[in-house]
Amino acid sequence: MAFGDGSLDRWKKFCGRVARGSTMLLILTHRCIPRAAVSSRGYTSLQREEFSVSPDIPSPASDVAPEDMRRSTRDPASLRRALEGWLAGKLPGDAKPEVSDVSSPSANGLSSETLLFDACWQERGASVTGSFVARVEPDRDDCPVFPVYDMEAQYHLLEIVAQRSRVPVPVVRWLELGSEHLGAPFFVMERAEGRVPPDVLPYTFGSWLSEATPEERRTLQDSSVAVLAELHKIDAASPDLAFLELDLPGETPLQRHFEDLRRYYQWMRGERRHPVLEQAFDWIESHWPDEEGETVVSWGDSRIGNILYSGFEPAAVLDWEMAARGPRELDLGWMVFLHCFFDEIARGAEFPGIPDFMQPADVAATYETLSGHPVRDFDFYQVYAALRHGIVMARVHERRVHFGEAEWPEDVDSVIFHRATLECMMDGSWWRRPA
Repeated sequence: MAFGDGSLDRWKKFCGRVARGSTMLLILTHRCIPRAAVSSRGYTSLQREEFSVSPDIPSPASDVAPEDMRRSTRDPASLRRALEGWLAGKLPGDAKPEVSDVSSPSANGLSSETLLFDACWQERGASVTGSFVARVEPDRDDCPVFPVYDMEAQYHLLEIVAQRSRVPVPVVRWLELGSEHLGAPFFVMERAEGRVPPDVLPYTFGSWLSEATPEERRTLQDSSVAVLAELHKIDAASPDLAFLELDLPGETPLQRHFEDLRRYYQWMRGERRHPVLEQAFDWIESHWPDEEGETVVSWGDSRIGNILYSGFEPAAVLDWEMAARGPRELDLGWMVFLHCFFDEIARGAEFPGIPDFMQPADVAATYETLSGHPVRDFDFYQVYAALRHGIVMARVHERRVHFGEAEWPEDVDSVIFHRATLECMMDGSWWRRPA
């Protein structure tokens, strides 16, 4: 992202409005100014532009850059040795595996620990090499984003999605339920190639996606919605998908999903109270849909930042830890709102964002055409997504506090960066705003 024509002044003005020390200010101020003229079209899942901080831009409460935000206390060198020893037990005795280039991606995500590594071994007298991804349950002492990580469920869901749909997912190779190797359960997938719309710096500020033509962006939008339509064809009532059902009070999948969300909030907040989130819980209850519609397999974290793209078509759909049974609109609302979240950040900094992208009416129309099912109560599900994301954001800030990178501000809701958007959604003004 280049700053010119007064845009640096707009950026500084915006940063001054963001809560000092908030996670969002940390991310944005540490990634705002290009250090080198690298084309943003060169982003891949493992590549990103380098940025540095201008001395004239307000600093966050911590000097920790987003790529150095603590995700884990696990040591990379120890992880390499542990992976090598574990792999030796999975392969034939004469395989002699070697593991190298262990790293963790920093462009997207703060939930499950993700390890990228290469491995080579001997098989039938020939050398075999591969690039892999290990998804590791986070250490309980590392203030995880979610209270439960079911690695076995994620592994089996990826198998089922690959077998019963055309949704592109990574090939899963091994599941390890013991904790003796990496300190927690994990599973390993083959590494998929592609590029991802980055979270850091958000793709709405300048990226291969924002620089694409409107036609290219529409291709990405429609093909991403098509992923949901294809996923939702899977028979969610199949007995071998029973692990997606939430064992909680409630007569319907959405009621149980909402109960799970309420319990997540209670677990996340501890002794704190977040007024805007509690207001949103009340709003959801008072605007409950008359009809929930058919139950589908819900991806859960259905945002474009969790898709690797080849060109502008999905190459691999990632991050299934929020999957559950529920209405199809759960995924649609999350996909639309998460773009809205990043676009509002850009507009708040007086940048144009991507206003022609992921508009609710367009997404709904495309989904209805592809799936043959109507999209119901879309406004409700966008508010529902904003509530869910608000809880996640507050928990992410709690992680930074845990690692000594931030403190809680007096106004605890200031760490929920889309608070104003959520409030406008609830009072109805959001839906009446000019396009």
